[in-house]
Amino acid sequence: MARLSEGRIQQLIDRFEEVEARMSVASDTREIVRLSKEHAELRPVAEMARTVLSMRAQLSETEAMLQDPEADRELVDLAYEEVGDLRNRLPGLEREMQLMLAPKDADDEASAVLEVRAGTGGDEAALFAGDLYRMYQRYAQGRGWQVELVSASEGEAGGYKEIIASVTGQGVFGWLKFESGVHRVQRVPTTEASGRIHTSAATVAVLPAPEEVNIDVRPEDIRLDTMRASGSGGQHVNKTDSAVRILHIPTGIIVTSSEKSQHYNRAKAMEVLKIRLYERERAAKDAARSEARKSQIGSGDRSERIRTYNFPQGRVTDHRINLTLHKLPEVLAGDGLQELLDALIAEDQAERLAALEMEG
Repeated sequence: MARLSEGRIQQLIDRFEEVEARMSVASDTREIVRLSKEHAELRPVAEMARTVLSMRAQLSETEAMLQDPEADRELVDLAYEEVGDLRNRLPGLEREMQLMLAPKDADDEASAVLEVRAGTGGDEAALFAGDLYRMYQRYAQGRGWQVELVSASEGEAGGYKEIIASVTGQGVFGWLKFESGVHRVQRVPTTEASGRIHTSAATVAVLPAPEEVNIDVRPEDIRLDTMRASGSGGQHVNKTDSAVRILHIPTGIIVTSSEKSQHYNRAKAMEVLKIRLYERERAAKDAARSEARKSQIGSGDRSERIRTYNFPQGRVTDHRINLTLHKLPEVLAGDGLQELLDALIAEDQAERLAALEMEG
């Protein structure tokens, strides 16, 4: 990978200082919000840039001392040690800074809509969909994110045929986007008398929900129906036509929301519809922009199996990165999911760096 020039590094520092100076005099609220966001994004890059420039200067000065025939012998010995240390540390810091500058998904900091649906496997698939939803719910709670149910269709034996929730917090989509795909489970169902292992599946979709979704939905393009909510929720839910279903006629997308308030359901269903339309446009742009993002990780492609949860052996395998953890209970409890997500993000970063090296 090409080494960043000192001029380019200084430009990063100058831009950060310029934004910082403009923040101190800005009076327009929207301008302050925009500058604050850019300031937060630039701060870690600027700090790393200052560290890299400082270490480069330190290395240059120390190497010059080694070339000085009149330098004190003890100082020269110390300089040799310092040069070795700087030469070892500097490439890693420069690589980290270049990774910070690599193109990022614009929606990484956004909240998200989480959709989990039972796939093949009947009742067992619905139970597994419930397990996955609770896993994400616990993980989100551990990170301080807010999970809000949008709609749910319960399975006959428990779990969910489909469950949709909004997950609100900083960086939700960036952390969860690699969860989109087909999740497979291998276990003995509670209803299986012979003890045979069954294989079932559920699909997960994670859609970005940025603060501003600029999608125009024309009234004539939608059909809105009210209906009685199904499933648990008490007498109020079951006896009033509070649930809302919206059909987007041009795309055929159907969104439902089945909480107690019809007003809430209308607003939530329209919000989710806009998010799905946004994701549709986003996916089309991604596909047109680059065919290089063919890997499961880079594209978030949901068409293939991405992970297997094997209960008899207590293991979880992510097939995209060939990682197996013998921590199935911890993963499903939400606590062990972080290790998988860290590995997926590290792989994605490595791919982005490799792409940068090819460009360089």
